[in-house]
Formats: sequence, C-alpha cells, structure tokens
Amino acid sequence: MEILDKEKIVQRFYAVSKEDQVAAIAKAFVSYSDGSANIPPVGHLKMDTPPGDVHIKYGAIKGNSNYVIKIASGFYENPSLGLPSSNGMMLAFNSNTGQPNSILFDEGFLTDVRTGLAGAVCAKYVGPKTVTQIGIVGTGIQSRYQLRCLKAVTSCIKVKVWGRDAKKALAYKTEMETEGYSVEIARDLADLVKTCNLIVTTTPATEPLIRGEWILPGTHITAVGSDTPGKRELEKGVLEKADHIIADSVSQCTTQGELQYEAYSNVIELGDWIGGKRSRKESDITVCDLTGVAVQDIVIANMVMVS
Repeated sequence: MEILDKEKIVQRFYAVSKEDQVAAIAKAFVSYSDGSANIPPVGHLKMDTPPGDVHIKYGAIKGNSNYVIKIASGFYENPSLGLPSSNGMMLAFNSNTGQPNSILFDEGFLTDVRTGLAGAVCAKYVGPKTVTQIGIVGTGIQSRYQLRCLKAVTSCIKVKVWGRDAKKALAYKTEMETEGYSVEIARDLADLVKTCNLIVTTTPATEPLIRGEWILPGTHITAVGSDTPGKRELEKGVLEKADHIIADSVSQCTTQGELQYEAYSNVIELGDWIGGKRSRKESDITVCDLTGVAVQDIVIANMVMVS
C-alpha cells in the first residue's frame, strides 16, 4: 500500500498537464451522468462551535481500478488561528478485491484543486467563447484555485474581485498579480456582475449575494460555494433569468446546492451538457451549480497514484 503526503501529491499532480487535468474531470462528469458511476449520497457533518462542515464522498466508476472514499472539511475560523480553512484525506481501494491501495494525506489539496478544475470545465463547455473579464466573488482558497485553473481554458487575465474584507481583497489582488493577472477590486457586487461575463462565486454565504437584475445577456456564472443545506450565493432572480441551469449532480444540487430552494424546468446535468445534449447561444445566460461529486475525487486520486 502506498502512503502519500501532500508534498508528493502536489509534485505528481503538477506533472500532469492542465489540459489533461481538465479533460479527466470532464470525462468524470460524463461517467456520472451516463450511469457509469456508482455514487451514494454525500455524508455531511455540520459543526457549530466553531463553525465548520465535514463532507464524506465516495464511489466507484465502472472499469476503474480504484474506488475512493474522501473526507474533506472546512472550518471557517481557521485562518484566524493561522491554519488553512480546508483539510482532508482520501482512501483508495482496489475495485476488484477491496484491498487498500493508497492513503492520500493531501490536507484538502486534491479537493480544492478538483473543484477548481470543475470550474474550468464549466468555463470550457458552458461559458462564453470570448471571456472579456473574469469576476471572482470571494477571497479564500477556492477563489485562488478557480482563477488558476481557468488558465487551462481561457487566455483572459483581466480580473475583478469582490470580498467582504477589504484587506483580504487587497491581498488577493497582490498575490494573483504576481501570477500574471491584472486584478481590480470591485466597488461592489453590482459593479462586478455588470462588467464581467464569466463569474465564479466561492463563498460560504447563507444569504444571496448576486441579484438577477444585475445579470447581462451572455453572462455565465459558476456557483461553487453552496455545497451544504442552508448555503446560498444566488438570488432566485438569477436562476429565473438563466436560459440554462447546469448541475454537476441534480440530486445533490436540489438538496445542498443553489437548487435546494426552488424547482426549475431548464436544468441539465453537466455530464449531459458535455455529451452534447444541449448547447449555448452567445447571448444566453447560463449558471453552473457545483456541489462536488465523488467521480471528481476518483479521477483526481488516480492522477497521483502509481498505476
């Protein structure tokens, strides 16, 4: 059995090209939607004092040599203690024998980056052909991974960011500009939404942040933050205005994503969209609702394990 620490996992992950990473995650979503994966419901442990969420996701993909069990946590007061807000690990087992193959002490890295890659998949297959400006809502870890992963699918480096904490927004601007982006801090959320045609929301908000009246034709939004019951980043009017709503998992999104509050008739799963069952006009407004599906964890684990 192979035991991998974060340093080795990061090294192996970045040995894979960004294009191959995005392609693997896209293929994983297709396997989920076409019935090639066995993915049970997500386990969720909510912590109150201090506030945190623990997710247990697990599953298998037909023909894949491993099934994977993943534990990931988010404790939102950790940064005040000098600790990252996310953590976790993955366990991989032989799909034919049940023997343990690998323990991946990734400290949440694989969850963070596979979520970023899912955002890149949404931008590639659903987003506008020409990205004029990227809007990032939130200034935490995921806001960074989302922007970094977008490099694989768009050459746009013009970014506008919004965060509740002005100091954190400035720190985000400074850090991401060292990575080659041109970053402007938005005056407010309306300013960001009205000037960006590819928007990613990455916050743990429980009250809507983005309003439907701000959305312009041709806008695409990837909503990442709502992944447990009670979270919400998009006002009802945003989803009502959307021409297409794309869910990574309809069953998950209707219980813990942006779709948990209302029913909509224009919802399609991301894997089905990638498979060509629907397409987007450039003037369409589209929303991708991402809650994180275990197929992502399976393929991301495979990337860093010795076959």
